[in-house]
Amino acid sequence: MLKDPSVRYRSFTSVELPDRQWPARRLERPPVWVSTDLRDGNQALFEPMNMERKLRFFHALVAAGFKEIEVAFPASSEIEFAFVRKLIEEDLIPDDVTIEVMTQARERLIERTIESLAGAPRAIVHLYNATAPAFRRIVFDLDKQGVMDIAVRSTALIRELTQQRPDTEWSFQYSPETFSATELDFSKEICDAVAQTWGPTRERKMIVNLPATVEIGTPNHYADQIEWMHRNLANRDCLVLSVHPHNDRGTAVAAAELAVMAGAERVEGCLFGNGERTGNVDLVSLTLNFYSQGIHPGLDFSDIDEVARTVEYCNQLPVHPRHPYAGDLVFTAFSGSHQDAIKKGMQAQSPIGLWEVPYLPVDPADLGRTYDSIIRVNSQSGKGGISYLLEREHGLVMPRRLQVEFSSVVQAYCDAQGTEIDSGDLWRLFRQTYLESAEPIKYISHRLTEHREGQGIELVVERDGARRTLVGVGNGPIDAAVHALDLPIRVNSFEEHSAAPGASARAFAMLETGMAGQPGFRFGVGLHENTVTASIAATISAANRWLGNR
Repeated sequence: MLKDPSVRYRSFTSVELPDRQWPARRLERPPVWVSTDLRDGNQALFEPMNMERKLRFFHALVAAGFKEIEVAFPASSEIEFAFVRKLIEEDLIPDDVTIEVMTQARERLIERTIESLAGAPRAIVHLYNATAPAFRRIVFDLDKQGVMDIAVRSTALIRELTQQRPDTEWSFQYSPETFSATELDFSKEICDAVAQTWGPTRERKMIVNLPATVEIGTPNHYADQIEWMHRNLANRDCLVLSVHPHNDRGTAVAAAELAVMAGAERVEGCLFGNGERTGNVDLVSLTLNFYSQGIHPGLDFSDIDEVARTVEYCNQLPVHPRHPYAGDLVFTAFSGSHQDAIKKGMQAQSPIGLWEVPYLPVDPADLGRTYDSIIRVNSQSGKGGISYLLEREHGLVMPRRLQVEFSSVVQAYCDAQGTEIDSGDLWRLFRQTYLESAEPIKYISHRLTEHREGQGIELVVERDGARRTLVGVGNGPIDAAVHALDLPIRVNSFEEHSAAPGASARAFAMLETGMAGQPGFRFGVGLHENTVTASIAATISAANRWLGNR
């Protein structure tokens, strides 16, 4: 990297717009969404989509609710042309969907593009040519007038060819490609000239699409450019103002949101941001940002996993596990503090109230995701996440100090294994630690007797391979069992609750104990249909943990 990058790179020029309005506006309604995935499936993939993949993607876009879909660059290849013909000839285009096709400003390509649309009920013809100074000077060796003449001549040709096919309801879109790097006064001049040639009306509007073909500035700069055009284009009420942000600086979503605040009515992009170089604006993130603000975007991503798998198959590109809203890990917490906050949020969340679960911007269920993976456990996890999984999967509501104790057991396990632990292994580890401890004392049976104002117990156990009957008396079954075991155990606290609703449900008994001469505490846990049996099992569980130093 250069010590002084300013010798090779220059900052963008600010837009003179002292009374800009967009910063004070809020997003209140969604724009028209346009998918360009099928065009970029030809241009921006290692392996362009074949007919089967393109058709599967088209059906997925229709199912999601897109009403305008750019389906091809028909003059670029035979498969692109054939795909447009297939959609038309097999009547695959729903009545409320309009297909769009793209063409460069070249006579031969325009003629081939219009030919591909023969018989279409409705179609948008998208014309573009590059307008930025570097392209005029380096690529085309033309001045401004030369570039404008290309756009105007091409528009006139499209108008002539479409008028020869009156059975199709035609719309026209013009993009001054590289708008983001083009002088604003020239962008207005060329768009006005094209619009004058096409002749839009309030009833039959023309689309003016302003691409950030290369992101050259911060999102607020793009918003300034859009607001300036929104204010200054001639016959604005006869135009639909559209944007097509790219992601070279990684801010396409922000730029699109601000552009809508600045006057854009339509946004083009791709699902999960596919496109040349760093891609186009990600329409999944963008639309679900609207949703998270209480605005229905007009698209349906109720099964986000199916959408992601379809796009991965068609593009042959993976969706990153951290991708906003759709990644496999975006609703997952490993951090202990995050898990604790999510656990408490899920417990406090009303099924019909405002969504207020910490760290989760939307309810995963709204996107067809389950709660199975919102908390996953590894060595960095805390007691909150562990207790959440055990409560959800097994009905075990642990007191806080049991959470603390067992979390150290889990962390030691994860450190030793070097991996995370799933809910099944978590339950197995809990059973091994508390419920299945049979060394050195194994519970066999018990019989309770009344003993004056207290409780007597005959406790049958196995110890050191021999069956023994132990006898004790106490103020209740637990105290009697402690005396029968003849260990200096003291009971600090006791909790029990049902593992599931219903009279026949099993009960968890959880006993916090201390032992004379030993620091700290140990929990014992019992699980049984009979609550007394569960409490006695918990007592033996605690004794085994003290005797085994576990």
